[in-house]
Amino acid sequence: MKLGSLKASNAPDGHLVVVSDDLSQTISAGASTLQAFLDGAALAPDETTRAPADPGSFASPLPRSYQFLDGSAYVNHVELVRKARGAEMPESFWSDPLMYQGGSDSFLGPTDPISGHPDWGIDFEGEVAVVTGPVRMGASLEEAKHAIRLVMLCNDVSLRNLIPSELSKGFGFVQSKPACSFSPVAVTPDALDGWDGSRLHGTLNVNLNGAPYGRADAGVDMTFDFPTLIAHAAKTRSLAAGTIIGSGTVSNKLGGGPGKPVSEGGAGYSCIAEQRVVETILHGTPKTPFLQHGDTVDIWMEDDTGQNIFGTISQKVQAL
Repeated sequence: MKLGSLKASNAPDGHLVVVSDDLSQTISAGASTLQAFLDGAALAPDETTRAPADPGSFASPLPRSYQFLDGSAYVNHVELVRKARGAEMPESFWSDPLMYQGGSDSFLGPTDPISGHPDWGIDFEGEVAVVTGPVRMGASLEEAKHAIRLVMLCNDVSLRNLIPSELSKGFGFVQSKPACSFSPVAVTPDALDGWDGSRLHGTLNVNLNGAPYGRADAGVDMTFDFPTLIAHAAKTRSLAAGTIIGSGTVSNKLGGGPGKPVSEGGAGYSCIAEQRVVETILHGTPKTPFLQHGDTVDIWMEDDTGQNIFGTISQKVQAL
């Protein structure tokens, strides 16, 4: 089943709809919001409300969430970043997930613009995310696995030039992690052929200004699967239904070496920062700029038949 939330000026959590498999039609879901459904409200789809789906009418599946926790499940990405600045990779990074708590009071819709100053180093991050049901503190991996209710895609926007000074304070991300966006629809795991119970297999497509930029396989090189990330987050606290857990930037090792651009037959990159890191490793300095006003980024995933699974995150960068 595919679920989405339509924007509504008088309803900050949107109106929940069931979306057809081909993403062309919406039907009122009965439950008022996705959060209400996650809290136990029954769905009662009303066929009399069937209407064509307008991509611009979708908010984030959860327009706001009790909690958004973003991991760094693809440790290859972390290793590359540290290598570029000459830092050793702590051995614990391969066994203990990195995770930060992002803002969740207001997410961007999948076609909403990204606003900011270019000198902030605006970057996109193509990710997979899951939405959980309630998770008790100290949950086991098996409990965490069964708590996954929905799967979706994420563009976790980062302001790269603000990150170093913020992290140097030793207190984590705030200003450098603005509102992120999610795919138009979230999908139940049983409706995903590429879902193995713990991770999503399939190519995460990223286009920058209409040109192929990333074609990484989300199921390959994922050091920490979603049950591991959820159990990690729940080690010292319970998670409310509607908690969003992100995978971090999808990244492939490609044989253990630096990634190759899509134009050279490689998987490319799911964020600009990783390409800049590879450029630094190979050439001593980065040359690819971060996002500028007017740039566009598209993020989507297709099934084996070429059908778009989650809808497309399609955003343009604009001035404040």
